[in-house]
Amino acid sequence: MAEITENIIFEDNHILVVLKEQNLACCPDDSKDENLLDGLKDYLKVKYGKPGNVYLGLVHRLDRPTGGVMVYAKTSKAAARLSEQMKTGDFEKKYLAVLCGALDPAEGKLEGWLKKNAVNNMVYLCPQGTDGAKYALLDYRTLSTFGKYSLAEIKLHTGRSHQIRVQTAGAGHPVFGDMRYGGELAQKGKLALWAYSLAFTHPVTKERMRFVAFPPENTPWKEFEIGRLKLV
Repeated sequence: MAEITENIIFEDNHILVVLKEQNLACCPDDSKDENLLDGLKDYLKVKYGKPGNVYLGLVHRLDRPTGGVMVYAKTSKAAARLSEQMKTGDFEKKYLAVLCGALDPAEGKLEGWLKKNAVNNMVYLCPQGTDGAKYALLDYRTLSTFGKYSLAEIKLHTGRSHQIRVQTAGAGHPVFGDMRYGGELAQKGKLALWAYSLAFTHPVTKERMRFVAFPPENTPWKEFEIGRLKLV
């Protein structure tokens, strides 16, 4: 993990907005690998000279191979208010994804029911009414194409595990680099899925805030000249 201060986008007494690197866990898991939450707690402990445990609330998650913008709560009150925004839809998450092929129509919705298998950590599309299945909805729009790939902007309405990866693969257009759900069709490489925009109402000041960070300029992102697109 890079120097933690390089990941910080915004900080005040209530929230900490950061850039999560790809292939870094956003919180502790069974792997016991280095993770962003613990790294940020160590940063706060040193910066403010806090003894003992430091509180930092995990408000939302990003899959390990997904990079992008995240917000953590520095107080339990901020965590509760941000969590409530997620329930009411006031918490807006937008992603960029390079897909194999292009969704048809170029703009629309993907909806369905997803169920997670905790044994193999895989998520599957399933019929409505399946025991343990959860409803999943996202909006998408195709921004540009390059050869046999397309760049899509995706807005989540539900935050299901592996949602974007499973739903786009189910539609026949897996995310580039997603060997788990796309197989050979997805091509080998880093997962081309990036949480580029995060918007919410500040839990204390009530100011509407938006934070944007674009993906790294490497393959396949560089082919789409994302900086030239009007995204937000």
